[in-house]
Amino acid sequence: MEVVLADALLARGGDPCALLRAVCAPLSAERAEALRLLLQRLAAAAEGEGEGQAAAGEALRRAAWEVALERCRPLLRLGEGAAGGAACAERLRLCRALRGALRHCVQLCGAPLAARLARDALAELEGGGGGGGAGAEAAVEALAAAAPWLEEPALVARSVAAALALLRDDGEAEAAAALAAGRLLPALGGNGEALGRVWEGLLGAGGEPPGAGRALLALSALCDALLPRGAAAGPDARLCPRFWRLVQQGLARGDGLCRRRARYLLKRAVDLCGGQAACLRCPPDGGDEPSLFWWSAEENEALLRFWETYILVLETLEGNQIHVIKPVLPKLNSLYEHAISGEKGCWLFHPSWHMCIYKRMFESENKTLTKEGILHFLELYETKHLPNSLGFSEFVIGPLMDALSESSLYSRTPGQSMGACPPLGMRLQNFLATYLMLLPEEEKGSFLLKFIQKMTSRHWCAVPILFLSMALACIPACKVLGTDGLQALRDVLQCTMITHQILLRGAAQCYLLQTAMHLTDVEKVSLPEVSSFILCLRPDESLRRDTMLWIELCSWLQVNDRNFRKSVRSDFEHQETSSLYQYVRGLVVEYLKTPASERENCFMPDWFEAKLVATMILLAADVEQMRNKSSGKSNIEWIELEAFLNPLLDVLMKLGSNAYIPTLKTDKSLQLLLKLLQTRSLKCSNTQDDKVLSFIWKSLMTPVESILEFILRQLTTNELSTVGDLDRCDLYLALIPEIVNLCSQVSWKKLPTIKNFILSLTNASIRNFRETNCKEEPTLKEQIRKVISMASLTVVCEIMDRKPEAHLEALPSVDALKRFILFFQFNEVVKKPSYIEEKSSLCEETSSQGWGKIVAHYVRDQWICLRFVLNKIPMLAQEEEASELPLSTVERSRKILQSALEALTILPSDQVLPVFNCMKVLVPKLLNSSESLCIEAFDLAWKIVSSLSNTQLIFWSNLKGFVQFIFDTEVLAVAASAKGQAYAKIKEIIFKLIDLSTTKTGVFNVVISHCCQSWIFPTVDDRSALTNAFLNAGNYCELITEACVFGTVFRRDQRLIQDVHAFVESLGEKCAANVVTESTNRDDHYVRVCAIKFLCLLDGSNILQKMFMEDIVSKLLDKDEQVSRSKTRYYANSLQHRIKNRIWQTLLVLLPKLDQNFLCGTLDKVFQAGFGNNQASVKYFIEWIVILSLHKYPQFLSKFWDCFCYDEEKLKTSICTFLSVLSHFDIILQNTSEKKPVLKKALIVVLQWCFNHNFSVRLYALVALKKIWGMCRMLHVEEFEALTPVIESSLQQVENMHGTGNARRNWQRIQDHFFFATFHPLEDYSLETIFYTLPRLSEVAEDEWISLCKFDRFTDIPLPPTFQWYQSRTELLDLKPSDWSQQDMGSNSVETDGQTEWTDVQKKIIPWKNSTPSLDLEMVFQDRAAKLGKSNSRLIVVASLIDKPTNLGGLCRTSEIFGASALVVGSLHYVQDKQFQHLSVSAEQWLPLVEVKPSQLVDYLQQKKTEGYTIIGVEQTAKSFDLTEYCFPEKSLLLLGNEHEGIPANLIHHLDVCVEIPQQGIIRSLNVHVSGALLIWEYTRQQVIKQKQK
Repeated sequence: MEVVLADALLARGGDPCALLRAVCAPLSAERAEALRLLLQRLAAAAEGEGEGQAAAGEALRRAAWEVALERCRPLLRLGEGAAGGAACAERLRLCRALRGALRHCVQLCGAPLAARLARDALAELEGGGGGGGAGAEAAVEALAAAAPWLEEPALVARSVAAALALLRDDGEAEAAAALAAGRLLPALGGNGEALGRVWEGLLGAGGEPPGAGRALLALSALCDALLPRGAAAGPDARLCPRFWRLVQQGLARGDGLCRRRARYLLKRAVDLCGGQAACLRCPPDGGDEPSLFWWSAEENEALLRFWETYILVLETLEGNQIHVIKPVLPKLNSLYEHAISGEKGCWLFHPSWHMCIYKRMFESENKTLTKEGILHFLELYETKHLPNSLGFSEFVIGPLMDALSESSLYSRTPGQSMGACPPLGMRLQNFLATYLMLLPEEEKGSFLLKFIQKMTSRHWCAVPILFLSMALACIPACKVLGTDGLQALRDVLQCTMITHQILLRGAAQCYLLQTAMHLTDVEKVSLPEVSSFILCLRPDESLRRDTMLWIELCSWLQVNDRNFRKSVRSDFEHQETSSLYQYVRGLVVEYLKTPASERENCFMPDWFEAKLVATMILLAADVEQMRNKSSGKSNIEWIELEAFLNPLLDVLMKLGSNAYIPTLKTDKSLQLLLKLLQTRSLKCSNTQDDKVLSFIWKSLMTPVESILEFILRQLTTNELSTVGDLDRCDLYLALIPEIVNLCSQVSWKKLPTIKNFILSLTNASIRNFRETNCKEEPTLKEQIRKVISMASLTVVCEIMDRKPEAHLEALPSVDALKRFILFFQFNEVVKKPSYIEEKSSLCEETSSQGWGKIVAHYVRDQWICLRFVLNKIPMLAQEEEASELPLSTVERSRKILQSALEALTILPSDQVLPVFNCMKVLVPKLLNSSESLCIEAFDLAWKIVSSLSNTQLIFWSNLKGFVQFIFDTEVLAVAASAKGQAYAKIKEIIFKLIDLSTTKTGVFNVVISHCCQSWIFPTVDDRSALTNAFLNAGNYCELITEACVFGTVFRRDQRLIQDVHAFVESLGEKCAANVVTESTNRDDHYVRVCAIKFLCLLDGSNILQKMFMEDIVSKLLDKDEQVSRSKTRYYANSLQHRIKNRIWQTLLVLLPKLDQNFLCGTLDKVFQAGFGNNQASVKYFIEWIVILSLHKYPQFLSKFWDCFCYDEEKLKTSICTFLSVLSHFDIILQNTSEKKPVLKKALIVVLQWCFNHNFSVRLYALVALKKIWGMCRMLHVEEFEALTPVIESSLQQVENMHGTGNARRNWQRIQDHFFFATFHPLEDYSLETIFYTLPRLSEVAEDEWISLCKFDRFTDIPLPPTFQWYQSRTELLDLKPSDWSQQDMGSNSVETDGQTEWTDVQKKIIPWKNSTPSLDLEMVFQDRAAKLGKSNSRLIVVASLIDKPTNLGGLCRTSEIFGASALVVGSLHYVQDKQFQHLSVSAEQWLPLVEVKPSQLVDYLQQKKTEGYTIIGVEQTAKSFDLTEYCFPEKSLLLLGNEHEGIPANLIHHLDVCVEIPQQGIIRSLNVHVSGALLIWEYTRQQVIKQKQK
């Protein structure tokens, strides 16, 4: 229509030049559009002009020149960015028209105007206008209009350079770059000379290429030129490797737009090749790698199928929905079948194409999809022996390992049992072993080295590094790693130390050591390198003597002895290799050598060397023992071990007599001695059974006198006088208890020497202390002596505490020590020396110990000594000392407690344990007289402990000390007897600890374990002590009650850690970490295990314990009622369900211990709980308790029959519970002498429920009837003979139900259900059934199952050997969960999941012809209509009246799918709404959105009417048309009403027509999104039919 009007205007207007000038003044949007149409028609007419019209043509060209330079170009410079609303839309409309007019002007004027415009535009871009903004965009528009007509090579080159510069710019010029790709490059592509330059620039020739995103943007714009359908005059992108690399980069990018552009290019290329049946091959990048892309006419169909499948997979991955993607994954296997030549065993398609798919899956936001992708990739290499490719190795070390760093991928599958290896862990092991086997020998070492180095290149969590280490350890032995590999493994070991998961950390260390032993080429590494690696393993976490790992290491060293590479520093120059014996002997000699120095170094040598030498001595000794055993020697002479120890013994023997031995030598010898003495045997409780240790310790007994003499001299004279000497003092003091232990293990013959040493050390320390205390201004040396004296006394006190068998307390110096401590001024500090004094000492300036740390140790030592004295003198004063004490005993205790509070405020948190221990003794004596002071002590201690909850290293030791203080038997007893504020404070602390344990697993474990042990196993062997201790259980029964129901619902990451812990623990001794790691019992299950074992030990005949159990039962029933009231309905495995489950498990454990009188009153509450709406597992426990109660006390049956007498409303959800009890009526009647009357009552009760209207109730009643009737038949109850035909025919009818309906299936299932078919209430009564078997069979969450092994592992509270209720019957253990009420799922669902190939999958491929290269997605929404390929549709959907984001999001998606030209909304802010985006699934990026507020709708509708649109309202009116009968005009505008009010009356008058949707139902309205979707589809359907007819 516009063209007709333009032609008419030109025909009647006369002079076209005058017409152009008239239209241009002034130039509004409407006039600009008219100008564009006129110029379009004039340009078309000019192409057909003859020679005679040259003059007229010249005038027209001058007019066009004038319009271009004086009108269009200046107005474009004003820019397209304007304020929002109508003014913005008008400006955009004007600019769009001006761009078209400028193109037609150039078409009319040709090369001269093109050159002029190009020069001006380039001047703007090159002169600084290229930085973005309206000026740059206008320059690009002008250059795009001129580009096809440029002829000058220089201008062409400058234009291409400007376009590439805009693409390379990563700054803010996004709009200009989009314009350059969207308009300028296609225009340059039409210029033959420019296209080649653009192509070279995009590929990086002569400069840096643009980034992948910008390059793909440009290539998409040039697609028609680079992938031509006819004969290609320019470059063919299909033959360029760089082009395909860019496409592959785009396919795997995280940016959705890049992926879409890359797929567009791939589809275009494939479609072009298939249509031409082309024969082409892109040159390979180099080497023997296959071509990146090729095509063959002979295999045209097969290639099309391959690429169609490939693109299908890529398109499906865009959905990110696993249920859609999973059926498509098997198609990846078919891709590999096509990609590999079976005959030649090589790649037909480059493997990088497959890597693009996997990389896309690995980087998906959906972790389930990532996991599926990884598993598929690993399985592929495990099952299909793929040809080797360098790209695969790079892919494994790059994207695959990056993806494997995500911990959540290592979770168990739902069907796996607790402790099983996760699927990814298993696949990793198989993959790595298979992949390495397939690699060429020369590549194995480099691949593994890069793999291991990748494990150190980032922060890995404990779980991934564990399974990667495990996979490495499972590789079959091969010699591929050298020095670099061993160093890389050592670096990984350092990475494992970051995690605080000690067990996982230790397990990873074990596997890394096994990796080193399996994969290291010993001829390439030296023993010093191996020993340095071994030392990185922590003995308390992985490598320790007597473990399987240690034995494996010894065996490896023995097998490879004399094969190791000679060390550079080796003394054995004549040998090419080094033996272990030579190395260790040389190591000891070299270690004890001391270089000659001008002065003694005051600092201690590093402990690293001592650890290294001690470890290697032990390894070499065990290797010697292993070698002798294998040779059959019974008597080992220990020649090698003796040779190792002799140099050390020589030095130690001289310590006491030779005062001139260099300090460095003495330090090193004593460090090595300490490390050897600290070695313990895991398997041999008696050191004599460990032959290696026995020989070492016997050898070390010889120099004991010399060592003690040396230590005494050092500690009691002025030998130690600097701050640096304090480290040396710590070494000497650490040796003393080890030497005492050595004598106790080997022989007490040295006991007199030890006693003399202790006596001399004590007396000298007290004397030195008093001497320095007398001076008002002590010097630094005197301060150091003071600190050393107090530390020495501390060690003496600790030795007397730990070694009572040595009878050291009888020494005369002990009384002096006690007296000295009692009269000591506590919290006394040593003053920091002056700066001058500090400088005067040789090593003060660089001392590693701060003075504050020294003072803290000094104060701590005071409290350790006081703890010893308080424990030895509970009353603080003996009769003979009473007159000497300045204050009374109570007053003295109060003073010390005040000092303890002061100490807590000044000591660092890791030094407060001795203060806690002293407070434990003091508080019981002061609770009555100084309660407020004791409460202050409680508060301050809690403040310290709670502040450390985020500190892993010192928290647990402090918590243990705090618990031993607060929950000391005497503290609890005194507080409970007074029932004052202290009692309330302790209960407050109990609940604070429980609350803390919900966020820090293991806190409650410490509390409950300590309390249960102290209450039932008191340390004092006295009957009254046992009674008093157990009184605390009653006074603080909240602890046991809360422990019985303790446990949180863990987060997914916490469950993962628990699962991996269980897996490592299931490995047993195979993993050394299980053997050497200290069992912390921090699993939440151990809280309940401790409480249950405590309850199992209680005796119902003990009055005190009987009352306690009854109190616990009452409190648990009250808690159950409280939970039921708080939430009448609760989900399975919710916290409420778990708590109720735990309550009834505990009640079931206590049930046999309850007497008849108590149970009589309690049973009513149990019945009441049965009326509740309970989950299946809770119901089973309640039913079990009722059955056992009635079995033991049949007299309670009358109470039970009363439960059936309530009204039906109360029984409708709970009657099945009581009917289930009747299904075990034979158990109930075992102790009843008169069974017939009871059976009669039971039969009467059951029969009435067999006719209930509820199907489930009828089923339960029929099961009970079958059981009761069988008992009647056995007992020949004559009263029921009349009922026999009725009952038997009814039961027979139920058994013989025909058909395949639910009734028959459910009848069979309920009879086969474990509770009715296999479960025996008496024979199955056991801890395993209660806590493991029954929860498992009733489908409680797996983290609620407590296996018997946890009861066995928790040894703090042992059960008696005679405990009978322990294990379930085998029949019950072998059953699998199958609840009859949950079996109505499809029977073939399992087969469906197991299918390897799906018969059909969702296919969501967008054909490239209907797609778009997405050139201008950076532009604003309103300017997309013409560029998104939507111009064919003339449908506008107006949704301004809709205000729900969900409806708008759905409409946006529908409008985009069916190609509406625009969606009008009330506010563009809706686009940012999460609900909108959830429904639109990015449709707003592909659909023009226009903002028209509801108040502006009238004007907008009128404007659209003037543009020729028919305004159609979706509304039911008196004159509305039926949708099935209405024919939509091409230019249609759909107006949708508000969700509640529809279209307002004031707008209905502006409608041209109303259309309604025919309805058949009662409800008279559809959702507005659904209504809109129906009309949009109907419009689209009609337009498609019209186009086909044309």
